[in-house]
Amino acid sequence: MQWTDRIRQVKIFLVLAAVVIAVTSLVISNIFVKDLAKEERNKMEVWAEAMRSFNMADETTDLGLVLKVMNENHTIPVIVLDSNGAPQICRNLEMRNISEKDSIQYVKQLGHNLFNAGRYIRISLDDTNKNSYIDVCYDDSTILKRLAYYPYVQLGVVLIFVVVAIFALLTSKRAEQNKVWVGLSKETAHQLGTPISSLMAWTEILKENYPDDDLIPEMDKDVKRLQLIADRFSKIGSLPEPVPSSLNDVVDHVIDYMDRRTSSKVLITKRFPNEDIVVNLNASLFEWVIENLCKNAVDAMEGEGHITIDVKDSPERAIIEVTDDGKGIKKKDIGSVFKPGFTTKKRGWGLGLSLAKRIVEEYHNGRIFVKRSEVGVGTTFRIEIRK
Repeated sequence: MQWTDRIRQVKIFLVLAAVVIAVTSLVISNIFVKDLAKEERNKMEVWAEAMRSFNMADETTDLGLVLKVMNENHTIPVIVLDSNGAPQICRNLEMRNISEKDSIQYVKQLGHNLFNAGRYIRISLDDTNKNSYIDVCYDDSTILKRLAYYPYVQLGVVLIFVVVAIFALLTSKRAEQNKVWVGLSKETAHQLGTPISSLMAWTEILKENYPDDDLIPEMDKDVKRLQLIADRFSKIGSLPEPVPSSLNDVVDHVIDYMDRRTSSKVLITKRFPNEDIVVNLNASLFEWVIENLCKNAVDAMEGEGHITIDVKDSPERAIIEVTDDGKGIKKKDIGSVFKPGFTTKKRGWGLGLSLAKRIVEEYHNGRIFVKRSEVGVGTTFRIEIRK
């Protein structure tokens, strides 16, 4: 729990840090953009005044300063329109892919777009004639446009960093959990080995001394069952090779085992297709998955109810559905049922469904999920195995 809480705290911190960085970046960049836009507006007012002086100059006017001001603009796109809307002068426009024939129409259209957007300064050329004027239309400089887009690029980089960091943390968490489960499973198998061997020996002695006792064969079955469980635990963490197996036989074996070890008030119904389904399985581990689902169903029904196991065939997949009429799973918990440590029981470690998911998905390249669940009605788990 401490590790889980630490991971959650780190994820929350990373998300909050990303939000703070993004908001701060957007606010500061917005301030810079406004200040730069205001400065460019002031420059264009000076440039427009220089343009006015140039148009109203006579023989005695010194144009040196005027031309210097006009020629100093190397960044801000400018289009000068006369009173009829025809372009007269343009500067700093990008027309790389525009032919010379289309350039005039392009400049005129761009000038009108800027004018309609309110990005112009009107200069009167004759105080006595209201129709004698020019409009200096201007656009944002390349630097200003880049600065306006920069915070969104930065926001994307921050989000990518947060996603990668969270993914790395989750991967690290999952790897550590896997080591714990594998170590626990193998140690359990190792510790069970010695007493099981001893029980097997004692069972053989009892068979020789009491050959007619009906209880000894049942004891022998239970000892073999313990041996099977130890074998299952020993295979966790390795990659057992699946072999072609009859899915009908595997499920039948589980049903037979559950029938003998559950209350008579629990009815187990099986539905098989007419033809046998053969898929690549590690039968020992796959039986464990079905058993786990059946045991959870019995617990959910509190020892009384109906379990239905459907085995279905499709061209690409073999499908197994385990349905019970128990208490069901709350909607908010459905996404957590396969997480290690999650359980609704008073007793239990919450590892059964987590191991079942690992066995189905990692060892058999299949899929296990909650098909449906309704509180007070029941639950259906679905397993899909590629053929």
